[in-house]
Amino acid sequence: MMLVEKIAERVRTYPGLTRKAPLKAIVDKISSGWTKGKQLDNFGDDAAVIPWMDGYLLFSADGIMTNLLVNEPYAAGKASVMVTVNDIYAMGGRPIAMVNVLASGEDSQRNFIAEGIRKGCEKLRVPMVGGHLHPDVPTENPALSVAIVGWAKGLLRSHLAQPGEKLLFATDLAGSRGCGTVTSWDANSGKTSEELLNRLEALPLIAESGLCRTAKDVSNAGLIGTAAIMMENSGTGAVIDLSALPIPGGMDLMDWIVCFQSYGFLLSVPPANVQTVKGLFTERYIQTAVIGEVTSQREVILKDLETELILFDLTREKITGISVRPLAC
Repeated sequence: MMLVEKIAERVRTYPGLTRKAPLKAIVDKISSGWTKGKQLDNFGDDAAVIPWMDGYLLFSADGIMTNLLVNEPYAAGKASVMVTVNDIYAMGGRPIAMVNVLASGEDSQRNFIAEGIRKGCEKLRVPMVGGHLHPDVPTENPALSVAIVGWAKGLLRSHLAQPGEKLLFATDLAGSRGCGTVTSWDANSGKTSEELLNRLEALPLIAESGLCRTAKDVSNAGLIGTAAIMMENSGTGAVIDLSALPIPGGMDLMDWIVCFQSYGFLLSVPPANVQTVKGLFTERYIQTAVIGEVTSQREVILKDLETELILFDLTREKITGISVRPLAC
């Protein structure tokens, strides 16, 4: 089996991606039968968007996987802050505050999770202002969800990628492989709050400057999975060049493409703005690379120096099922 075929198989079967399949059915069930408010239509955004005064309120929520809470409760607490903060920055916003719902029936487990949350809030300078506790849950079944509110002057959306735009990947290679049960790249540990926030500030600056309109953070779907979801949301396709991917030392390609990244963003950028956008990241010591191009053909194609293949045919396949151009019946 050729490398591209192995990578395609890894992406297609990766639980971080396949677990998103029920999403559209749940969204449809919840949103049917009622009149929406002022919020903008959502086609896969990392946060809900509500026009507010001279900008936008952003609302997002994330849940932490049970196995991480059980095996690494402190890391899970930190991650719960990081992932929600990244969602706001990925939309071009800046966080305001968070709340949480924690379910844990054992003192030590709760304390480790709470200490991780505290550390995450301290490092990323976003307050946890409230929440709810379920103290009577079995130790083997803890749960943690965090909701966040932010504000934006300009927006980066998930569904506005246009044919001809370049797929720009921005990542921090100055980190280390996570040592836990989840394949991850930790580029936050060892950095100051000032360094972390300076890196993230590139996203709202890009949004406010109008340099691009579309971005997503690389989370549990992995880099290639995130790119495919962006194309699905946008009703477009893409050709992704695996040979163009920047890869950190200590991480092989097969793991890197599905890796959860503490700092990783994918942007769809008009060609004329690529160098300016890259410059905003580079001056913050963030590595960037153009890894592909958006196409009008609704196929996500992987290629390397030798071959190419269709990863997803979005005219007949779904990942989340959420798209500005839904599948034909």
